[in-house]
Amino acid sequence: MNQGTHPEELPTEVLDNVASVVVAEVTLLSRLPGGVNGGAMRVQLAGRANAVLKAVPRAHPNHLDETLRAQRVVEHMRRRGYPTPAWLGVGATATHVWHLMDFVDAAPVPELTPSLVEQLMEIIELQAGQASEPYDHWSYAWRLATGQESAVAGLDFNETPEQSLLRQSVARLSGYSSVVSALVEPLRLVCADVPPPREAPDMVHTDLNPSNVLVRDGAVVAVVDIGNAGSGTRATDLINLVWLTFQDPLDGVRRRLWTRILVLVGWEGAAVLAATQILHMLEVPIRHGRHDVVPGVVKRGHRALDELNALR
Repeated sequence: MNQGTHPEELPTEVLDNVASVVVAEVTLLSRLPGGVNGGAMRVQLAGRANAVLKAVPRAHPNHLDETLRAQRVVEHMRRRGYPTPAWLGVGATATHVWHLMDFVDAAPVPELTPSLVEQLMEIIELQAGQASEPYDHWSYAWRLATGQESAVAGLDFNETPEQSLLRQSVARLSGYSSVVSALVEPLRLVCADVPPPREAPDMVHTDLNPSNVLVRDGAVVAVVDIGNAGSGTRATDLINLVWLTFQDPLDGVRRRLWTRILVLVGWEGAAVLAATQILHMLEVPIRHGRHDVVPGVVKRGHRALDELNALR
């Protein structure tokens, strides 16, 4: 997290709330690079080291509870050597939810390299068997990929408001265009008869994109933006790396990713996770009206599906 740019205004009551929780005056210094979903601010704590403040508008009544869940995941994983910065405080006002974490003097990944992917694969292995919060991304992926509800499979699962809205939005993707439908329908087909997962043993980050990976001198020193972390299979994070490696220098490491995923969850599990990743990547630009991005996503989605089918 390097110097960044000038900060945007935050409501005074947010800074006052942060100061009251950490018992120190808080001064905004700069907006940090990365953080595609909300960004983060570098702040000065009076008499203490710099920290990073991420404050986002309160999205729903359970927003603070979900942030506290993420804080517990951070504490749990740090005790096991996972390289994510310590959280110094969590709080909320009537309009915002925030968390404060240690500042790491490093920069977001400018582009993935085989070495960085290999390092991330090793970090993901630290997540094995470390599910500590009942927030099951594995069952969610199955519901999204198959289009089935929990009740259909006799599952009792409470999803977050964001997950519910995402599933509803994904269910409408085929209506966007015939080109999108020609990708969505085969994805649904390969997942149609896959049974629901019966366990979620691993900690899952769910958003290991380059802006959330901090490096120094070619080495990964921190993984941030852990707010959506929960339980599931660590193959979820590996499939995200698969999506990010569709360029020639990374073809070899992508084959190793596929191999590892198949060992962890088998071909049917890989199909569910790949379909979920592709559907998410389609949903975001369509929802935000970024129509120029959609053809590239469709092309990459077909390539991922072809590679998966070749491994069957």
